[in-house]
Order: sequence, then C-alpha cells, then structure tokens
Amino acid sequence: MSEVVYIRMRQKINGYPHQVIYLSDIALISASKRLTEKLNRVVIHTVSKQDKNIVIIDVFRVIYELSQTFKDAEFQPMGPNQTIVMIPSKRKKPAFLYVILIWLLLFIGAGMAIMNFHFDVSMEEVHQHLHFLLTGDQLKHPLWLQIPYSVGLGVGMILFFNHLFKKRINEEPSPLEIEMHKYQQDLDQYVSYHENQINQDYKNHDSTD
Repeated sequence: MSEVVYIRMRQKINGYPHQVIYLSDIALISASKRLTEKLNRVVIHTVSKQDKNIVIIDVFRVIYELSQTFKDAEFQPMGPNQTIVMIPSKRKKPAFLYVILIWLLLFIGAGMAIMNFHFDVSMEEVHQHLHFLLTGDQLKHPLWLQIPYSVGLGVGMILFFNHLFKKRINEEPSPLEIEMHKYQQDLDQYVSYHENQINQDYKNHDSTD
C-alpha cells in the first residue's frame, strides 16, 4: 500500500544566485520520518542566470519529479499551488544627494498639499470663528487654537501611520502597511500567473489548437 505524502508549498522564499533549491526550502512535508528525510534532500531547481530575479516552482512540477523517484508514495498537495523564489540583484547604495533631493521633494509636496487643503476649507476663518464663539472677541490670529491644532496634526499623522521614524508605536499595522500588503499580494498573483512555465505551456498549447 502506497504511503500518502502531504505537500504544502511555501508562498514565497528569498533565494540567491546559483542556489540549489531543495524540497525542504520550498515546501512542508507530512509523511513518515524516514520518507520525509529523503524527500527534504531532493533537489528541485538550481538557480541560473536565465532565471533572472524570479523563479516560479509549481506544485505539479514538484509532484511529477517526486513521482518519478518515489513510485510507492502518493502525493497530495495542500495550500498554495506554487512557490515564488525572489532572487535579489546587486543594488547600489543611493547617492546622498539623490536622497536629499527626494526628501525635499516629498517634504515640500506634503506641505503644499496640507496648506492647499486648509486654504480650500478656510481653516483660518474657522479658527477665528471658534475664537469668537468661545471668547466673544474678534482676533485675526488665535494662536491658542492654531498652535495646538498644528501640533495635533503632526501627532495625528504619526499615530495614523503607526511609526516614528523606524520605530513602531504598537503592533497594529498601519493603513499604509495594509495597502502595501494588498499590493504585494496582487503583484505575487500576477507574477505567479505570467511567470509560471506551466501556464505558459498551457497558453502555447491552446494557441496551437
């Protein structure tokens, strides 16, 4: 009687050039201890220059290769259908001048956006009217309202993004982190579909038909 082996592919792993990828690197195996040790040592892929920065390893390819060697085992896939292997390329450190220019651009742009918003909603007039309602006096620059409001605006942005420089304020993800996570998921799905060799083979087969 054949032994059932459950394979759960990892969603994504980080690789490096010329890496030998074993089954243990890309999947979790549920089987007997003896068989698991053999399966974990199986070579699935060797990273080459042709792979560039992304390698998609499909579960069907893994099961096919394992079935050729372990004929007495029955392989059952679980979880993700493929593993994305990200191979980072050598990156040059950004020039200090570029960092300063980009920082100034973002700082000035954010400041202009905030000032234009306050001008559109007439925030200065709102503060003047609030001062009149609370004190009964007309004052052009109610600093006792404007200064706390400006400080609160900066503190509110820090709390909203849940970061003070590189330090996280609490464990809850910020809205920006959630949006980046959604974007990364969409990017992974796109890469999985368009870079998967099995999908490409299906496309070519359908086009020839």
